[in-house]
Amino acid sequence: MSNEALARLAEERVDHRFKGLPPDADGLTVAQLAAQRRNLFTGGFATPVLALSAERLEHNLDLMETYATRHGLAFAPHGKTSMAPQLFQRQIEHGAWGITLAVPHQVRVARAYGTERIFLANELVDAAALRWIAAELTADPAFRLVCYVDSVRGVELMDAALRDADATRPVDVVVELAAGDGARTGIRTEAECAAVADAVAGVSTLRLVGVAGYEGEVPQANPERVHAWLRRLVSLAVEFDKAGRFAGLEEIVVSAGGSAWFDAVADVFAEIPGLSVPVLKLLRSGAYVSHDDGHYRKLTPFNRVPQEGALEPAFRLWTQVVSRPSAEQAFVNAGKRDAAYDLDLPFAQVVRRDGAERPATGISVTALSDQHAWLATTGEADLEVGDWLGMGLSHPCTSFDKWQLIPLAEADGTVVDYIRTFF
Repeated sequence: MSNEALARLAEERVDHRFKGLPPDADGLTVAQLAAQRRNLFTGGFATPVLALSAERLEHNLDLMETYATRHGLAFAPHGKTSMAPQLFQRQIEHGAWGITLAVPHQVRVARAYGTERIFLANELVDAAALRWIAAELTADPAFRLVCYVDSVRGVELMDAALRDADATRPVDVVVELAAGDGARTGIRTEAECAAVADAVAGVSTLRLVGVAGYEGEVPQANPERVHAWLRRLVSLAVEFDKAGRFAGLEEIVVSAGGSAWFDAVADVFAEIPGLSVPVLKLLRSGAYVSHDDGHYRKLTPFNRVPQEGALEPAFRLWTQVVSRPSAEQAFVNAGKRDAAYDLDLPFAQVVRRDGAERPATGISVTALSDQHAWLATTGEADLEVGDWLGMGLSHPCTSFDKWQLIPLAEADGTVVDYIRTFF
């Protein structure tokens, strides 16, 4: 990562572009505002404001570093979750091999901040993007990019674009094995995998370095089905190696792993037999960095292996009660523009009034408008206009993308940094 580029983030001026930040901070640099160590609740922040817990973020980074090391896995966490170069840097400092990304724009963001190893977990056939990547590979011998291929046609398009770009280094590719019929991208049969591998071998602009896929797309996923698909992926790597398809490599890449089944990935990747060269067992889970209070809290593999630890939800969206039209209803000033809602609605957690915080008993979120959350309140609810309501969120990937500059707050509310996102 480029410390100089990251440092420039701290020189950005705070202004109207960044919602939730104190209006009286306009004109300060991010570094100047961070140095003031303002309190989230008393330092002039305006609701709604999304905050990331400094302690819980560090806990999650530590936990997944420990997990990957314990299981002999290399780790390329999926950067699409946060699109925050500061967090990419923290992840790499916590032992990550590199960063996984999904589309060329995300690769450009990561490269702008000096990420040297990128796993593009997607097919790439866009000629303009391939021209840019060819130039990056030429300009920086230390840069490594690996991406998916899943069709002969895709190989042909990549080859044509890279030849037109006068590429000086081949692009490393992995054959993507589909998670099943009717699943997302990827090759459905082993015979077709071999045909695509043959196509890669037939061009000088690409280099086959391994196999990969995403077990989260296994139809009717359960432990047995996911383990079976992962063993199929490993078998594909073994067969490719026996056929000499990886000749000349220093390592073979075998990659899988979202945030719901990384325990299965650890199990099956531990069974990978000795191949002709060492295997880079690359795990790609990304949602762990902030975790959540809904979808991933229910799905996380740590529920199945509690002895290995537990992730902690690090996001809280602070809102304010602006209307209390009846004893059964209230409204706060945050909605679809501020909170993830694609998997679950936000979860009412705590109420703050006059500096005191208490559980949000009897309060539930029933719907979101663009700029309001609809609350149902029972007789137990003690809620008044002006109260702050702290809400948990479900699905980190659609929480980060609604906020460009996110306060990183310690448990007492002291804001120690601001996380810049690029979506």
